[in-house]
Amino acid sequence: MRVFPWGFWLLCVASAPARGDSGSKARSCTEVRQLYGAKGFSLSGVPQAEISGEHLRICPQGYTCCTSEMEENFANKSQSEFEAMMKESGRSVQATLTAQHRSFDSYFQDLLNKSEKALYDAFPSMYGELYTQNVKVFKDLYSELRRYYRSSNINLEEALNEFWTRLLERLFKLLNPQYHITDEYLDCMVKHAEQHKPFGEVPRDLKVKATRAFIAARSYAQGFLVGSDVVKKVSQVSLSHECTRAIMKLMYCPHCRGMSSVRPCNNYCLNVVKGCLANQADLSTEWKYLMDSLIGVADRIDGPYNVDTVIGTIHMRIAEAISNLQENKDSITSKVFQGCGNPKISTKGSSSEDKKRRGKVTLEAKSSAQALEMLVLDAKGNLTALKTYWITLPSSLCSKKVMASSASDDKCWNGMTKGSYLPQVMGDGLANQINNPEVEVDITKPDMTIRQQIMQLKIMTNRLGNANIGNDVDFQDTSDDMSGSGSGDSCPDDVCGKRLSKSPSTRQPETNAIPKQSGHGVSGASNRSLPSASLLLLLSVAVIAAQHLWR
Repeated sequence: MRVFPWGFWLLCVASAPARGDSGSKARSCTEVRQLYGAKGFSLSGVPQAEISGEHLRICPQGYTCCTSEMEENFANKSQSEFEAMMKESGRSVQATLTAQHRSFDSYFQDLLNKSEKALYDAFPSMYGELYTQNVKVFKDLYSELRRYYRSSNINLEEALNEFWTRLLERLFKLLNPQYHITDEYLDCMVKHAEQHKPFGEVPRDLKVKATRAFIAARSYAQGFLVGSDVVKKVSQVSLSHECTRAIMKLMYCPHCRGMSSVRPCNNYCLNVVKGCLANQADLSTEWKYLMDSLIGVADRIDGPYNVDTVIGTIHMRIAEAISNLQENKDSITSKVFQGCGNPKISTKGSSSEDKKRRGKVTLEAKSSAQALEMLVLDAKGNLTALKTYWITLPSSLCSKKVMASSASDDKCWNGMTKGSYLPQVMGDGLANQINNPEVEVDITKPDMTIRQQIMQLKIMTNRLGNANIGNDVDFQDTSDDMSGSGSGDSCPDDVCGKRLSKSPSTRQPETNAIPKQSGHGVSGASNRSLPSASLLLLLSVAVIAAQHLWR
């Protein structure tokens, strides 16, 4: 007589917490059937009411509305949905960075195009034959400038020096048509150009300013593209098996338990997502450095490097240089003759074209400084907002996509039932997931795709750091003895510091402006990004880990 009530009481106690909601609705699987069908699955074999859950491998094994097949389908669905959330969030960041690149690129290209057009429009009437017979020289210059900006592997300083050399050779012959000037004579004349400065200070001044402006503009534009590409590649990283199970338990197990209306606990969701995105969170440090570096270069572009004025007035500086040569023609010719000897008289005679007075240069350039200022302000605002993207991604996904409950909710889905969630929230990054209660994470096996993207961020940040001090990481050590008029250092010491001397064969991806004396360097944040240092660090960690395992 005592066995029946005792067994009945046990049955009540065992079934009560497993059914979630009280009453007859707790026994029905209507909500799960609707959800399952809405996800595109067949309702064949789906229970009408709760069944025993011993067959479950991910969800708690209490009474359930899910079969083994349903659990597997929900697990696959949760994986695809979570990966879609990641890609959607990444696309938003990509769109922001791509839009910033497009805006700046359009502005910069337009600036260069307007300068070139102004040159083509004004020079024929200003210089006549001096221009018409040398059109290709000017076209080649603007072509080289565009190639450099588009990341072609050319030396910008050499390109500018080559332009002034070719222009000087052509103009010297045109201004002295009564002489027969050979190529050998021109070579001699060019060697004396640095001393005579036929174009005045324009070549050196333009090279200093244009080089800094182009280096900054090119690195700035590249930075946006690299950032966008990193987000794209990282967003495509697949979830681990352990993460898929944890996401399933977070998103669909409450439905299987008959708790469709119960939202996941916020801290529970954070631990799941932080465990799943542990490798992604490790991008945060280098990502922030990239955003800060872009902001720094943006300030240079709209500040001391004065991109609007420098790029927008290239044609005016060239006109100024030609006028200097015209006005000092006799003096320059006399000095060249002294150094290279008198050339032979030409039998073709003199042309009246060179005697035509061209008058003072009256070219004007329309400033677009306000447009640049607005571009920079908009970019800085967006870059600042993106600094914390990777470490705020878990909370963003939990609140906006998973729709987790508030942090104070004690009647939420905690992974087992409806109640409070007690475990503490893990920190960010792979190393902090060693004790994650929701996702089993192997902290000794970082994701290689993400590690590669971390290195890409470091390399780009290094380039921007160099651009910020006027150095080109690809052509840091330009020769000081380049031929051509007006040659000189591309950046004054008070702005850029001394150049780093090195041979091309030993050039490192990271360079810094340091004094030429050996043993003296400039410390800075960019030193942390040396690939060799990173490699040494990884090797050291590997050795320590190996020693620990052998003990």
